[in-house]
Amino acid sequence: ALREKGVGGTLAPHQLIMTATPIPRTLAMSAYADLDTSVIDELPPGRKPIETIVLPESRRDDIIERVRKACREGRQAYWVCTLIEESEALQCQAAEVTAQELVERLPDLSIGLVHGRLKAQEKAAVMERFKDGELDLLVATTVIEVGVDVPNASLIIIENPERLGLAQLHQLRGRVGRGEQASFCVLMYHPPLSNNGKARLQALRDSQDGFFIAEKDLEIRGPGEVLGTRQTGLMQFRLADFERDKGWIEPIRDMAPSLMREPRVVSALIRRWLGEKIRYGDV
Repeated sequence: ALREKGVGGTLAPHQLIMTATPIPRTLAMSAYADLDTSVIDELPPGRKPIETIVLPESRRDDIIERVRKACREGRQAYWVCTLIEESEALQCQAAEVTAQELVERLPDLSIGLVHGRLKAQEKAAVMERFKDGELDLLVATTVIEVGVDVPNASLIIIENPERLGLAQLHQLRGRVGRGEQASFCVLMYHPPLSNNGKARLQALRDSQDGFFIAEKDLEIRGPGEVLGTRQTGLMQFRLADFERDKGWIEPIRDMAPSLMREPRVVSALIRRWLGEKIRYGDV
């Protein structure tokens, strides 16, 4: 498929990048023609859309009861702990405290814990027990964001979702909805929410489209540096606005090669826009 994209053209594609969650930086690179994209906008056969529910932390008791009910019905659940501080130690501590609370409040369930400070073998052992159905509920940090496929898991609780980016939330939500049963994602936030926090949770509740979510993430957080390492933040355009002017990007991209082939046209355009200032370019 990769080679077919170059048939009849002057360039031969040599790299194929796949992502379930296009981050804003990736979207920005796509818009600048560094990447051509193909969109798979259908769920795999047999899978149902995930219902996303947004609830305040004051509904914690109801959410715990929802976990109990789901597990009693033979399904499994995730409980994801996050913290605003980018500290692995603090996140692990929060997960341990939450796991202890849930063990006390849900004594009839088998509960496991996984976080970034466990050794690789320990994490793998816990995940294997969850996958084999020996654990009803898995309390975890965001280490479960990728590489976890448990079709029987149909409920995920994400604490403090307002503290995560949209792309990461979308990725976490994708841990459920991998089987044929209806699946649910509960976003349990701590009020008050900032305007950005409200916008993120609303976008996640309204859509499961990865590109729509990436565009919203782009709008809220910015695309970062297209040729750098920063993955958030606003681009330093002088006049253009990435969100407002995105409709111009494709025609400009199409026009650029023809301008590069016609240097006389380019010179005329530069003189038109710069006028007398063009002499400074000759220094």
